[in-house]
Amino acid sequence: MRIGLALGYHGEPMTEILPLVEHADRIGVDSVWSVEEYGADGVSVLAYLAARTERIKLGTGILQLAGRTPANTAMTALTLDILSEGRLLLGLGVSVPWIVEGWHGVPYGKPLARTREYVEILRKAIRADERVTHDGEHYRLPYHGPGSTGRARPVKVLLNPVRTTIPTYLAGIGPGMVRLAGEIADGWLPGFYSPEREKVITAPLDEGLKRAGRDPGEVDIVVITHAARTRDLDRARDELRPLYAAYLGPDVPGVRNTYFDLARAIGFEAEAETVRAHHREGHRAEAIAAVPDALLDEVALLGPLPRIIDRLAAWKESRVGTLALITRDQALLEAVVTA
Repeated sequence: MRIGLALGYHGEPMTEILPLVEHADRIGVDSVWSVEEYGADGVSVLAYLAARTERIKLGTGILQLAGRTPANTAMTALTLDILSEGRLLLGLGVSVPWIVEGWHGVPYGKPLARTREYVEILRKAIRADERVTHDGEHYRLPYHGPGSTGRARPVKVLLNPVRTTIPTYLAGIGPGMVRLAGEIADGWLPGFYSPEREKVITAPLDEGLKRAGRDPGEVDIVVITHAARTRDLDRARDELRPLYAAYLGPDVPGVRNTYFDLARAIGFEAEAETVRAHHREGHRAEAIAAVPDALLDEVALLGPLPRIIDRLAAWKESRVGTLALITRDQALLEAVVTA
């Protein structure tokens, strides 16, 4: 199992991030992952880090499909791969309806069909060996529909790629998207993961692998999770509870909460129902308090250093290829890499 490093959503000052990433590069951390929601974008920081590092892989975790056309993502990926001399790992995801529609101003629509088309176009463009055409439900290249000039022609990217294939990871937690990752992706970025309960979590992935006639080793699993070295385990848990309450609690009509579904499926049914009930009633503090210790202990690395190192054993025995830690603790990062 490889160890990675994950950055934050809020665009931390480069004076804080750069020394950490440079240290990670020196000590053998395999990859550093940007994140993207509606704050810092997932590209700019990686372009900067590409110039300041030598060997660490650079992962986007994740670029939101709604904010970019497939061609734009292809150009971005090829450019980052050139700047980093072939170190890019391209993570993609559909995001969630309230960001897609509230921030990007486009319909959420049919994410599975759109993602399948998106990846197909993306890979054609990255190969850079022919003009790209596509005639699908969601994307048509060239476009000749309403409002077009009628003069469009297929286009081939104007770059000399370092690689004509770039590892493409799909983020997803709902069974449909996880199955799709098993069918078409080079890697999968799950929403949260428990090594003890991975048979349930990876079941849709295995369905997709079987459907496509692929072996499990063809899809790299990258888990991004929190890590905190502390003597006060209860405080570390309490700092994570609001995040997981926000995952499990929302119950919006017409929108499936796949985090809630997964928590129930892996054995936290009663606890998830309790969090949701408090959330529905507007009792935020009670919803946060109802997030169980056992869930947090399984999905994150928390507590004194010996406890964290002991906990790594379960992750090392799992199918996870890379465990990317959300931490700013250089000593913790070094100890985990050594272990």
